[in-house]
Amino acid sequence: MRNFISVHDVDDVNALVEKALMYKDNPFIHKNLGANKRIGLLFLNPSLRTRLSTRIAANNLGMEAVVFNIDKEGWAIEFEEGAVMNGTTVEHIKDAAPTLGLYFDILCIRSFPSLKNREEDYAETVINQFIKYAGVPIVSLESATLHPLQSFTDLITIKETFAGKTKPKVVLTWAPHVKPLPQCVANSFAQWINAWGAADFVITHPEGYELDEKFTTGATIITNQDEALKDADYIYVKNWSSYRDYGKILSSDTNWMLTNEKLKLANNAKVMHCLPVRRNVELSDEILDGANSLVTRQAGNRVWAAQAVLSEIIAPIPLKGSYSRRIK
Repeated sequence: MRNFISVHDVDDVNALVEKALMYKDNPFIHKNLGANKRIGLLFLNPSLRTRLSTRIAANNLGMEAVVFNIDKEGWAIEFEEGAVMNGTTVEHIKDAAPTLGLYFDILCIRSFPSLKNREEDYAETVINQFIKYAGVPIVSLESATLHPLQSFTDLITIKETFAGKTKPKVVLTWAPHVKPLPQCVANSFAQWINAWGAADFVITHPEGYELDEKFTTGATIITNQDEALKDADYIYVKNWSSYRDYGKILSSDTNWMLTNEKLKLANNAKVMHCLPVRRNVELSDEILDGANSLVTRQAGNRVWAAQAVLSEIIAPIPLKGSYSRRIK
């Protein structure tokens, strides 16, 4: 694996899941794999789980991790080719990225969409310019359109907790929110579940919240939430703003918030969310604090997802045996 930007960078999804579960059982089994290597974690927007879990994962592999908040501690970076830099930007990506490539063996980048211009956001300029100019492997800690480490984590969580029929029914449901959020988590979750191919996958949202088809093709899309939730084994709750009317909130219908009453429609479904979550807006307290919630387990699995990815970039090591877990 050279870069980790999307599921398309992964040769074998199931094997990578198994590796993550191996690290969950044995966090320090490869504690010297990254010895004398340095990883740079560069943030253009805030983070809690992504920042800490990736740093812990790097430490577990023996790497030195350096965190740098570009948006607060560094110069404003220009990404436009041929830009006349007589405005607010101070440093061009053509100068910054190669320098960082000399400092680090792996660069991890977290960016965020503007939610103003769909074409610009979906061009993924920030992450692609780092890939173009840094000269070292790039790991996405979230981009304008995707959040691959989160989605890989989600798949790990499903794989280790499912003990039932051959294919679980997995439902991604839109939820209300107080402000417009990007589509990246929803896009990425759809991409990974479709690539995995071992689930009956349903996406449900109000009219107008259709996602880009390049991520959702293969899923069943239903605008009736009750119908979608019927017999679900996993319910992934997430808000996103409109892709069609880009960045806009088209609905704030509180009836889309998941509650225990709605959970009765499902097959004693486990409930997932990437966090942070607006309690009693996106998800009710009764769900988040209840026995069906997997959100804390998901958050914990962020470490093992990052560790598996970093180890694949440093030096792929064949697995011996299976590490798949079953929930108790």
